[in-house]
Amino acid sequence: MRAAAILGLGSSEKDLNPFRQASSAIWTLGMPADSSDADAILIFGGDGTMHRHLAHLVRLNLPVLVVPCGSGNDFARALKLRATAGALAAWREFCSDANNTRTIDLGVILPLAATTAGLSHERSFRCSVPGTGYYFCCVGGVGLDAETARLANRLPRWLRGHGGYALSLPAAVFRFAPHRMKISRPKPDQPEQLAAHLDQPVFMAAFANTPVYGGGMKVAPRALMDDGQLDVCVIREIGKFKLLSLFPAVYFGRHLNIPQVDYFQTTCLRIETEVPLEVYADGERVCRTPIDVSVAREALRVIVQPSSLNF
Repeated sequence: MRAAAILGLGSSEKDLNPFRQASSAIWTLGMPADSSDADAILIFGGDGTMHRHLAHLVRLNLPVLVVPCGSGNDFARALKLRATAGALAAWREFCSDANNTRTIDLGVILPLAATTAGLSHERSFRCSVPGTGYYFCCVGGVGLDAETARLANRLPRWLRGHGGYALSLPAAVFRFAPHRMKISRPKPDQPEQLAAHLDQPVFMAAFANTPVYGGGMKVAPRALMDDGQLDVCVIREIGKFKLLSLFPAVYFGRHLNIPQVDYFQTTCLRIETEVPLEVYADGERVCRTPIDVSVAREALRVIVQPSSLNF
């Protein structure tokens, strides 16, 4: 067996040693140039490391094992790989010819050419074209979510890994004002056409492939990684102190019945804003609005523990 290891920020070959000892694989460091150069890829890092390599991983179509070594490990958490020990157990199973791989969806963010300022009703609908744009594995967002991620990324790495998102949230809430967003999705009877789902001031819109982000915050508790759907959570305009009090409920996924929260599933959506807003995904800056967001079905093969093959 040939295995490739990608060491993210803060990782080293010391983290790789237990995996070397667990098999007789021939190892190389770095991304393989071609799918014939390796049989599996191990990513040592967090959500940001995964995000930066997703396009190459999709192209190679090789089994991928994520080893949670980053400041944010929500993708590994969604795969029930909560620590290095779990990833190592999954690797041992894989090396013993166990069929412990799953194929999951990824989200795709496609920036739209903003030929005119403000909200437009004339842009062609391209949500139905997955596989282009920017992939994401966990959750993307516009508004307060993106501002919180931006502030969290300024913190020291060790602090980001110990509640950096939650620590950055209060400052983001009090400096961020809601913006008018137009969120559209396909018509049920005419999926090639858009219908406005919401057009009003919004604090944040998060679109999710996994249930959790921000260090375990269950923003999309109903999200599944293999259902071909995006779970969308929108927080409409609300008092800032009430907004802060809402977020403990979000951490436990108990926010769906709050009147100012809109939650729905869709195969794709469009987000347009009066002024361009930053778009973040997997904790990383991607682009600015306007955007189309869609699902790339069965885009990534992942190695998991046998107990996690069906979830």
